[in-house]
Amino acid sequence: MAGLPEAARELIESGALGHLVTLGPDGSPQVTCIWVGLDGDKLVSGHLAASQRKLQNVRRDPRAAICVLSDGFYGEWIQVEGNATVVDLPDAMEMLVSYYRSIRGEHPDWSEYRAAMEQEQRVMLRIALTRAGPDRSG
Repeated sequence: MAGLPEAARELIESGALGHLVTLGPDGSPQVTCIWVGLDGDKLVSGHLAASQRKLQNVRRDPRAAICVLSDGFYGEWIQVEGNATVVDLPDAMEMLVSYYRSIRGEHPDWSEYRAAMEQEQRVMLRIALTRAGPDRSG
């Protein structure tokens, strides 16, 4: 993709909610609500448990789509698509920290946060975007 449209970038960087669509073993869609952010030119979502079905789907078939939403029901939205990868611990740890900062700001105790990510076996989902649009409002 030549680049993410600026309107889409602004929407995602605002700490947006999205509906992630992955494909189940039989090819049927599986939809999940997630928080999304950006890591360079890749859409990311963190704090996902490694055992979750959406991640099992991505490991088998990397195609994914996300409808990224603004806060308002009749607000802006955009659909983005691409190939997803799962980054496991320990490689995911600094990505999880960066993701948390981009969505929530500073954590009161980063040691506690890192320990929780380890204990819960959290991972990062990264989507190399290949298509964005349409973008709509109302």
